[in-house]
Amino acid sequence: MSFPRHDISQQFNFPKEEEKVIEYWRQIDAFRTSLKLSEGKPEFVFFDGPPFATGLPHYGHLLAGTIKDIVTRYAHVSGHHVTRRFGWDTHGLPVEHEIDKKLGITGKEDVLRMGIDKYNAECRSIVMKYASEWRSTVERMGRWIDFDNDYKTLNTTFMESIWWAFDELWKKGMVYRGTRVMPYSTGCTTPLSNFEAGLDYRDVNDPAITVSFPLVEDSTTSLLAWTTTPWTLPSNLGLCVHPDFTYIKIHDEDKGVNYILCEKLLGTLYKDPKKAKFKKIATFKGSDMKGWRYVPLFEYFFEQGSHIHLVVTDPYVTDEDGTGIVHQAPAFGEDDHRIAIENGIVAPEELPPCPIDDIGRFTDPITDYRGMYIKDADKEIQKYLKAKGQLLVQSNVKHSYPFCWRSGTPLLYRAIPSWFVRVQPIRDQLVTNNKETLWVPQTVGDNRFGNWLANARDWNVSRNRYWGTPLPLWVSEDYEEIVSVGSIAELEALTGVTGITDLHRDKIDHLTIPSKKGKGVLRRVEEIFDCWFESGRYTVPSIRIVDFLRVPLSLPSMPYAQVHYPFENKEFFENNFPGDFVSEGIDQTRGWFYTLLVLSTHLFGRAPWKNLIVTGLVLAADGKKMSKSLRNYPDPNLMFDVYGADAVRMFLVNSPIVRGDNLRFREEGVREVVSRVMLPWVNACRFFLGQANLLHKTAGIEFKYNPQAPHSNNVMDRWILARCQSLILLFRTEMAAYRLYTILPRLLDLIDELTNWYIRFNRRRLKGEDGPEDAVTALNTLFETLFTLCRTMSSYTPFLTENLYQALRPYLPEDPLVPDARSIHFLSFPEVKQEYFDVEIERQVQRMQAVIDLARNLRERHNLSLKTPLKALLVFHPDAQYLTDVTSLQRYIQSELNVRDIVFTSDETMSGVRYRAVADWGVLGRKLRKDLGRVKNALPGLSSDAVKAYLETGNVTVDGIELVAGDLTVQRYLELPPASEGRYATHTDNDVVIRLDVEVHPELLSEWLAREFINRVQKLRKKAGLQATDDVEVYYRFEDDSGVELLNALEEHAENIQRTIRSIPRNAGGRNGGNLIVEEEQEVADVRFWLMLVKL
Repeated sequence: MSFPRHDISQQFNFPKEEEKVIEYWRQIDAFRTSLKLSEGKPEFVFFDGPPFATGLPHYGHLLAGTIKDIVTRYAHVSGHHVTRRFGWDTHGLPVEHEIDKKLGITGKEDVLRMGIDKYNAECRSIVMKYASEWRSTVERMGRWIDFDNDYKTLNTTFMESIWWAFDELWKKGMVYRGTRVMPYSTGCTTPLSNFEAGLDYRDVNDPAITVSFPLVEDSTTSLLAWTTTPWTLPSNLGLCVHPDFTYIKIHDEDKGVNYILCEKLLGTLYKDPKKAKFKKIATFKGSDMKGWRYVPLFEYFFEQGSHIHLVVTDPYVTDEDGTGIVHQAPAFGEDDHRIAIENGIVAPEELPPCPIDDIGRFTDPITDYRGMYIKDADKEIQKYLKAKGQLLVQSNVKHSYPFCWRSGTPLLYRAIPSWFVRVQPIRDQLVTNNKETLWVPQTVGDNRFGNWLANARDWNVSRNRYWGTPLPLWVSEDYEEIVSVGSIAELEALTGVTGITDLHRDKIDHLTIPSKKGKGVLRRVEEIFDCWFESGRYTVPSIRIVDFLRVPLSLPSMPYAQVHYPFENKEFFENNFPGDFVSEGIDQTRGWFYTLLVLSTHLFGRAPWKNLIVTGLVLAADGKKMSKSLRNYPDPNLMFDVYGADAVRMFLVNSPIVRGDNLRFREEGVREVVSRVMLPWVNACRFFLGQANLLHKTAGIEFKYNPQAPHSNNVMDRWILARCQSLILLFRTEMAAYRLYTILPRLLDLIDELTNWYIRFNRRRLKGEDGPEDAVTALNTLFETLFTLCRTMSSYTPFLTENLYQALRPYLPEDPLVPDARSIHFLSFPEVKQEYFDVEIERQVQRMQAVIDLARNLRERHNLSLKTPLKALLVFHPDAQYLTDVTSLQRYIQSELNVRDIVFTSDETMSGVRYRAVADWGVLGRKLRKDLGRVKNALPGLSSDAVKAYLETGNVTVDGIELVAGDLTVQRYLELPPASEGRYATHTDNDVVIRLDVEVHPELLSEWLAREFINRVQKLRKKAGLQATDDVEVYYRFEDDSGVELLNALEEHAENIQRTIRSIPRNAGGRNGGNLIVEEEQEVADVRFWLMLVKL
């Protein structure tokens, strides 16, 4: 199949053109063809955290996909083989949560009543719910990745590799079972890891109450404790004070009772302690209070012994808020649990009293609130305490509180027996391994991630759920005999059951292993893996590849699970680990990045990645989180349909989000990419196509690009090609450092240089007005520039570069070194042509641009169109080389600025050049201090000669204050005589100084009128859809006797007009036949007339 012909007469519709490209890629099987073309080249390995197919793709997915596509496309064209397989995260809470909502499941009892086999079957049925939508969106955004050979974390091979990883940790003694107070989700009925608990903090209002605990030995004296969790009070087993704080015993005169609290925190009890009616009775150190016994608020655990309901001490207590006395509920606080063990309140192996069920409802022995959700019980508990007279202060506090990132329910902290992977013993190694990797931005890796690693804690890898990879642990009833299983073969050998093909709970929970210690049979523990142990992804070539892993132990297990390591592909994996690249959002610094590093360090002793890009978050335009319910962001597919995927890709990558900052998604930003980058790029290509056709028509020359053409002598040719090499060099340098965000600003510069400088300044050459030979040279330069742009930017804008390449392809000669030229993505990345660089030419053009920009600015200030001829321009610079540089490009300056005469001079007197000094007062003020005012007042009076002398000597005295080089900035300017006001305007960039004659001279008016007429003809040709090769006759018609000056200008400049529009304009009254193509009213210099184009 050939790509549809590029019709330059039709409007370029970016979305429609992208759809043509997609269809072309399908026809030539472009992605698989590119993989075949790169077989045998060095591998480039990247990790890719796969998504859940239970939700639709959003901008965060598009961003991650774009970054991964850019990096892997570039790796391919720069000489690597990059296999890309799409993966699906199919296990874990996101799937279970959907089923729980669908079936109304609220707890473990509901699942067991239904049956784990049926529950898992429901989960399996939805894991690919939106797979087709994902495939469509990913293809539409231009990402090349294999969906037909995808992988899923539910596949047995994937799960078996997870078992292997866990078994390796078990053998190293890095796994243990412990009772730990963990973040717990009542919505998902499972504990979460510490990093998951940090994913969704919200500001909430909670009760803040102060309650009294009477002393056993003195019922008139109470200890005061403050809490924001009244629901934990029925489980109170102790009170904790700081051993070094001073506590005060006071007598409250209004209530006639005594209270004890921290001396610094009387404000918790009284709004204004200075006005409160109380007497100070005694003071104590916290250490003096240890062992005091008190009467609990509730009697549910009163019978458990004399080791509870005591005052204990620990330095974790603060005096920043509360009362300095902290109520202890060991089942619901990490410090509470630690302190309870240290003080003998609970035994290390003992589960502390935890009277709530899986969904957060009170159970026995809390009979008064049994069946009530704990947060709902807050009010009832406060009512009860208030009725007893033990609720002294009742208020609310707004604070940040963790919520479950999946169910959106508030997290509890509760003591749960869980399985842990040891992390603390490898902290130092984690930090060291991380330092050996490149982060973009590096500050995130060094600070945010580095600090997290330095304080890493053991990782809870078990979940009390059903749909996931089961923990491969078989245990005796007393947990004294434990067997870890690392493979299906081992499980079959230990159980005597063969033909195991599925490792999910419902397929293996019934299997038992005979005890070797006389303990009957060993049964599998109930827990499954935290899905963060599963996820992750590692791309490999198309040798027998099985499934990857994906976050929870599955995601960080991904690098080896994806290839079924170590059961298959062992040599390949070990030769290509660690991976070259990984990228996800900044929220994964405590998620996937962390767990990936932990497992890799444990298993292989090194980091799993070499280079990492961390992105910020995509927010709505108002800075808020994107919300479907609020409809505060445009649908991604709508953006593709309106602007095209390339525009969305460029907008995302050319933003702070690729540097780890957040991005407010603005539709205007996408639109701006189209107008500032893509449309000028397309127009430049179309201009080439038009002029190549024109060359064939007018000179009979069939243009063909000549890559071996001799170097052009034209300065602008050599300059634009050198600028292309600068882009290639920058691209290679920045991509090697994974700084994707630096490329597009340079592309924007080059597009501007191509369209507004090269093409604009060489339009006559390209049109053939300087002869066919020079036209071929200019077209060869323009073609090479466009071709280089397409090859360089193909990874960023895969659609547009493909489209433009197909338009350019007919002009490319056969290249025996290119095995398949059907797609831009089959071509290698361009090498830098050092011979194109020319420091002198780049300097000359840069100086020419400075002069032109200054003069353009003056024209804009005086409302003078560039089509209005001006008489004279003076260019002053003291450096002879500067003047030589701009003089060599005088014809470009004259043509662009439409100026008759240019004077280049270094004569200050003739030019009227003067010097003045300015200062950065903030900087100079730090040096001069009190003398700054004197300099500030006297500096405007410093003579031009004195400033010039300062420039030469570096010394000047201002009001008696000695200043040296660097204190002042010297500016040159032109002083215009009073008599010249309104005739001249001057401007400077603090280097070159220009003076422009801004007076419109009558003798130049006819030239301007002729050019305006030509401009109207050209615009009308374009509007009529005419191509450069279409010849037409031009007719005009004026009303009454108007247009005399314009007609005179047409007669005076007839030769130039005919050469430009290839027709002699005639009065419509003399028209004889022909087909009218278009007729339109025009206006030039306030004169209205009709303009007609007629096809002969």
